[in-house]
Amino acid sequence: MWLKVSLLCLSCLTLPSRSQAQDRASLRRSNDHAGRCHYTFTVASPEESSCSGSSMKPEMDGVSSRLTMLEALVSRLIAGGDGGSRTRANDEEGLQEASSQETRERNQLQQDKERLNGQVQELQRRLAELSQEAESLRQRPCQETHTSGGTERENKSASGRAYDFGNDAYQEMKAEVTEVAASRLIPEGNHNFTGCGELQSVGDPVMHRKADSITGKYGVWLQDPEPQGPEYTNQTVWRIDTVGKDVRQLFAYEDIDQLSQGFPMKVLVLPEPMESTGATIYRGSLYYQRKRSRTLIRYDLTSESLASRRELPHAGFHGQHPYSWGGYTDIDLAADEQGLWAIYSTSQAKGAIVISQLDPKSLEAKRSWETNIRKNTVANAFMVCGRLYTVASYTAPNTTINHVFDTATSVGQAVAVPFRNKYRYNSMVDYNYAQRKLYAWDNFHMVTYDIRLGRVASHGSS
Repeated sequence: MWLKVSLLCLSCLTLPSRSQAQDRASLRRSNDHAGRCHYTFTVASPEESSCSGSSMKPEMDGVSSRLTMLEALVSRLIAGGDGGSRTRANDEEGLQEASSQETRERNQLQQDKERLNGQVQELQRRLAELSQEAESLRQRPCQETHTSGGTERENKSASGRAYDFGNDAYQEMKAEVTEVAASRLIPEGNHNFTGCGELQSVGDPVMHRKADSITGKYGVWLQDPEPQGPEYTNQTVWRIDTVGKDVRQLFAYEDIDQLSQGFPMKVLVLPEPMESTGATIYRGSLYYQRKRSRTLIRYDLTSESLASRRELPHAGFHGQHPYSWGGYTDIDLAADEQGLWAIYSTSQAKGAIVISQLDPKSLEAKRSWETNIRKNTVANAFMVCGRLYTVASYTAPNTTINHVFDTATSVGQAVAVPFRNKYRYNSMVDYNYAQRKLYAWDNFHMVTYDIRLGRVASHGSS
């Protein structure tokens, strides 16, 4: 090491000779920051290999500062590495927890599936038992017989007791002479009347299926009296659940048995949404009212496409002139032996029922009749042999068909044909002239009624 000595004046020490200085010492002169002249004399120490003191302090301080910064940086890097490790550890722990949760959920779903499968098997077993019981009941003598209309009914005497005579033919004879209302005394088959006539009686409702969900509280179900084409027959059942904001699904069943089981063979989607329960099936087409409009639509069932559409002139719609139960039943379409009909009202008719006969292809109204029956005072209506019949109540379990209007004579009258709303909320009644039955939708239940027609008697205007 070299020892540096700063001199303020040359008299402070004796300088060595130049030759000696060249071997052992050096002299340097410079001004300080105040302008004073400094002489610096440097001599190698003969004893110390290094020296301590203030002359090394600035350099050591700089090195120390840089080392401190380096240590701080290294500490941060080390801390960052530990944080990353902790983050990765946390991520791995989270993934393991998610995997465990997924496994638990999968196990729970598997258990739910097994439980539901067990419930389904139990329901199938109970269904088979009920089917066997029903078959056994059908085969019991004197409990049910088949009337000429094809409906199973219980034979009871006037006192309400059932008798077992052990002979089906004899049983049928006794059923015919049981005390009943005069309108039902002679079955239709016994007087050979098969043509059009006046409605004489309506049988008790026969339930074929109950809808499964709230969308089936109201609905439409029908069979086509004159199907067109090989794909669908007069046994094909058509069903529409009409509760909902966008009613478009049309369910097709091979027959009533398949309807009862609840599994459709096909589901068609209508091109326009339907309004309420006024649709009908006729000659291979579904006829219905478009939602929130007076537009009528004919939907071809074979091509599954819209075949025609037309507004029904002046017809009220969407709650202007409904039946008494509401439900936007302003336009009710019907089919009978004489064709396709619309039952509705207009502002000109002031709420009275108007009947129009429609062209089945173009939907044009060919002729119209205005009645004196207030539409909002009756629960429903249907056409039979060109005559309009109205139902008095949709909730009373025992009500009547209370009006008839004959389009052939333009004459109407009051009548009182007994009619049952077994389930106490009947939202649809329609006639099938091929089956000679009424089809109805009574509070989730799809039912049919046998009817009997008789020869027309002369009447005066009501």
